[in-house]
Amino acid sequence: MHVQTRHTPAFGIARVNLAGGEAVEAHPDTVLAHSFGVTRSRKGKGRGPAIFTAPAQGGWIDLAPRHPGDAYPLELSGQLGWSVASDAVLARPATVRHDHPWPAHQTLFGGDSGFLKHYSGTGPLVFACRGPVDALSLKAGEVVTVNPLFVLAFPDTVQVRLRALDPAEPQSIKTGTGLALDVAGPGTVLVQTRPRT
Repeated sequence: MHVQTRHTPAFGIARVNLAGGEAVEAHPDTVLAHSFGVTRSRKGKGRGPAIFTAPAQGGWIDLAPRHPGDAYPLELSGQLGWSVASDAVLARPATVRHDHPWPAHQTLFGGDSGFLKHYSGTGPLVFACRGPVDALSLKAGEVVTVNPLFVLAFPDTVQVRLRALDPAEPQSIKTGTGLALDVAGPGTVLVQTRPRT
């Protein structure tokens, strides 16, 4: 699976090139077009993601996020897992796993499902971002506070702590509203330049 992007960073489209028989998981509503012969099968019931599989000669699928912003591929090496904003994944191959439950997230969110999901494995994980992507590179021991509404992804090398901005104001672990995420390096935190709403 190879990913090419175009019309970035404002209105990104990701073209996922597939070898013969190769498959990618994506939401059907994000499919702009695909080469003839690519087949679709439902992963489960309802309106969730589907599996798109290339025919023997290979093929491609163009994916467009539901909102303006970048289409950003992150190559997973198999060495590190990544915590990703729960609504940010546009596409992933079968070689990238969604790790659920993830112990660090259970600790962070008190056992509830929060605004992050964890992925590991190898291959490109394609993000649908709100606005362009920026990177905050942290040295060992360096700490930065990030608004969770702007968090896109961070690797397992960083340590994180979630806290209320103002205990008197409402907070939500589902969205990150009213919370601050303290992140300690080493590692790179990917942020999107427009908040999730």
